[in-house]
Amino acid sequence: MSQPLPAGSLEGKTVLVTGSSRGVGADTVRYFAAAGANVVINFRNKAPRAEKLAAALNEEFGTQSLVIGADLTDAESVASMMGATKDVFGGLDILVLNASGGMEQDLGEDYAMRLNRDAQVGVLDAALPLLGEGSRVVFVTSHQAHFIRTTPTMPEYEPVALSKRAGEDALRERIPELAERGIEFVVVSADMIEGTITATLLNRLNPGAIDQRREEAGKLLNVAEFAAEIAQAAVDPIPEHNERICGDTSSFTPID
Repeated sequence: MSQPLPAGSLEGKTVLVTGSSRGVGADTVRYFAAAGANVVINFRNKAPRAEKLAAALNEEFGTQSLVIGADLTDAESVASMMGATKDVFGGLDILVLNASGGMEQDLGEDYAMRLNRDAQVGVLDAALPLLGEGSRVVFVTSHQAHFIRTTPTMPEYEPVALSKRAGEDALRERIPELAERGIEFVVVSADMIEGTITATLLNRLNPGAIDQRREEAGKLLNVAEFAAEIAQAAVDPIPEHNERICGDTSSFTPID
């Protein structure tokens, strides 16, 4: 795994990545750790996996890490996570809103909106006291969600796409307030990602869906490649419209 960020470039900085015990989130945390940052690894369940990642990062990079289980849809849980982060590290320099979901069958019909919109805003609100001038918030999404108003997606993914776009919109409304505090905000969007749980579930519900997207897009990013884009988005100059659009978008109609 090549490192997108120079070693030592985030020395003394603290980064919290939601949903970072596996997949894109875990690789993103690894890139930050390799750059010298302190990292907060958040998970909803399966603590051993998160602890194993923290131990590996500490051994490889000497990373100071904090592993915190938190249900992002529960305000008390999120407040506890932020309190622990403040106690250990004193504050936050980068907040990556990576955790998402909504295809689960057993968490209620409104779960996608509660997690992908309401919880994203809730995590931001809880983090604001820790985010100082010069800090940055990164929201991770997909082209299927980012462009959902102008380009339909597969029916199985539509509730998730709509809720993630609602989350993006709600966060974008906060940009002026964040700017007043000296906090930058950027959206990172990519097509379906090879090897993620979402892609696996979609392919199970709609066999051949990922192959079709790959053919239409020419190439789909894998987990490590998308994680590298997210890590870069946390340090690169803020792009136009506060959005970093990764890969081909010729299948999608731009939003005016």
